[in-house]
Amino acid sequence: MADRPVETMHAHFDQHSYHMHSHDTYSFGLTELGAQVFGCRGSRRTSAAGMVMAFNPDEPHDGRAGHELGFTYRIIHIGPSLIADVLSDQAGRPAGLPLFAEPVLYDPVLADALDRMYRSLSPSATALAKDEALADTVAALVRRAALHPSAEAAPVLPNVRRARDLLDEAYLEPLGADDLADAAGCSRFALYRAFKSAYGMSPSDYQRQLRLRAARRLIVAGISPAEAASRAGFADQAHLTRWFRRCYGITPGEYQRA
Repeated sequence: MADRPVETMHAHFDQHSYHMHSHDTYSFGLTELGAQVFGCRGSRRTSAAGMVMAFNPDEPHDGRAGHELGFTYRIIHIGPSLIADVLSDQAGRPAGLPLFAEPVLYDPVLADALDRMYRSLSPSATALAKDEALADTVAALVRRAALHPSAEAAPVLPNVRRARDLLDEAYLEPLGADDLADAAGCSRFALYRAFKSAYGMSPSDYQRQLRLRAARRLIVAGISPAEAASRAGFADQAHLTRWFRRCYGITPGEYQRA
């Protein structure tokens, strides 16, 4: 949706394997054919035909085909601000953001809701129909699959949070393990273990993800992939393309054209 933080993708993969990554959105997928196997929350999961996937913002996961014929799926990424808007009460007061407890669900009602929402996002649909489908689908997801909005994840140790804050602030800088260890006040190896335990990915993967998100924003703004690669901290366009495809399943050029 051009005026809303919503993106969709419909794809088939047989050989492609997603690198461990996350999105700064809620992501809801519907497997149509075959099966996708992925790691999330320390376990291997399988989403077969008819199953729904629900990822919270910044929830790391990878993915690959779980069947020799591959898998076909649709996925919808929705920004947290839009989820909060949908769930606000009649007076406009926020209801709090939901937390989805299970990344894979077998729920035909939710599958139908996601299918309707995906179809409503076609260019021929009216803005009113799109908003109504979004509201109905998000409400169904929260009602049937989410924990109470006030539920919180386990707290992260302050020193690990300081290392992440440094990456958030200076992800374009050539930070090394010693820089992060100094911020955290512990050894490089202790920080690596604690960071991966807290956030599901290594500091280098997290830094690369921030750069990928920066590149996505630049590409959406009309910047060429080559220029976006330079501005977002990648060695060159080929470097950006390789990681963009590994984490998002498409190339920067395909993303820009879409």
